Amino acid sequence: MRVLNQRAVLDRLRRSGAATRPQIAKDTGLSKPTVGQALADLERHGLVRPTGRTTSGPGRSAVVYEPNPTAGYVLGVDIGRERIRVALADLGGSVVARVDERNRSRSAAAVVRTVTGLAERTVADAGIALTDVLVKVIGSPGVVDQRSRVVRHAPQLPGWESNGVLDGLEASLGPVMVVENDANLAALGEHVYGAARDARVFVCATVGTGVGMGIVVDGTLFRGAHGAAGEVGFLPYGKSASDVRRGQFEDAASAGSVVALARERGLTARTAREVFGLARKGDVHALAVVRLEAERLAFLVAAVTAVIDPELVVLGGGVGSNVDLLLEPLEAALRTMTPLAPRIVAGSLGDGAVLSGAIAMGLEAAREWVFAVTL
Repeated sequence: MRVLNQRAVLDRLRRSGAATRPQIAKDTGLSKPTVGQALADLERHGLVRPTGRTTSGPGRSAVVYEPNPTAGYVLGVDIGRERIRVALADLGGSVVARVDERNRSRSAAAVVRTVTGLAERTVADAGIALTDVLVKVIGSPGVVDQRSRVVRHAPQLPGWESNGVLDGLEASLGPVMVVENDANLAALGEHVYGAARDARVFVCATVGTGVGMGIVVDGTLFRGAHGAAGEVGFLPYGKSASDVRRGQFEDAASAGSVVALARERGLTARTAREVFGLARKGDVHALAVVRLEAERLAFLVAAVTAVIDPELVVLGGGVGSNVDLLLEPLEAALRTMTPLAPRIVAGSLGDGAVLSGAIAMGLEAAREWVFAVTL
């Protein structure tokens, strides 16, 4: 019963913020002496701390308590073909250090070394050691096979599908490491912190160097039977069955395709970002490329909507985030394809969506872990 009371008090502080003993007693239904004992236990174990006293109202001032954010830390990592991002957050959810670097690795071993080095630098910037991190959550392209500890369908990272890669990463970073599909983490990030906070059923499509999708149903990630739910880059896309190749939709809608379409029209853009920049300046050829990209994304939205019926579609990634240009032609194309029309919005977390999801997942696990181990 004592542990249950401690959990109820800590949950109240995490859910609703700092409070006094009388406020906690009122909100939890526990007696003031019971709350006082629970707070004493939690403070002794470093899980809560006093943050001041009340300064208004009749009677004596009361001590205000809050969860101790320094009781533990979580590390989030976003491994992409172009960039590797690392962030460290305390148990209060505040990011205390972040590193973002171009991914120059050309092998799985090099990626592991780079991630480890960036992780060590990130925690050092915060004045702690890697061993002080309770949970590490890694965002990776591809499908993570949890039983065999192998990542599949991640051609963007050379050698990343090899046996032993994840074990090597955990050996370098330390125990309690979770590897999750990056699009899933982006969806979780948008759900907890971003554009989908109020959505019950939604999808988050990330369109950049690759194409992926995270699916959230009733607040929970939907991964499918083998972890491959949302691998929409494998959607067939062609004029006939003989014209369809594996992975053709990703080939048709990713950043590389945007650049290829631009060059077909005589533009010298080297990146999709340059193409969208030209479109914003009114370049007719760039605008034509944007329209074609929007039509291809409309195909994706129509296909997914017919199966999942999401109330919201969040677009993110280097290409998908250009909703200011894509939305109008996308919705126009969608009206010709299907009577089903979910709301389509831009993600609000930008290139931090995967990291935000990693932190959110890590916090949920770390808060439970630190309570169970400490008390």
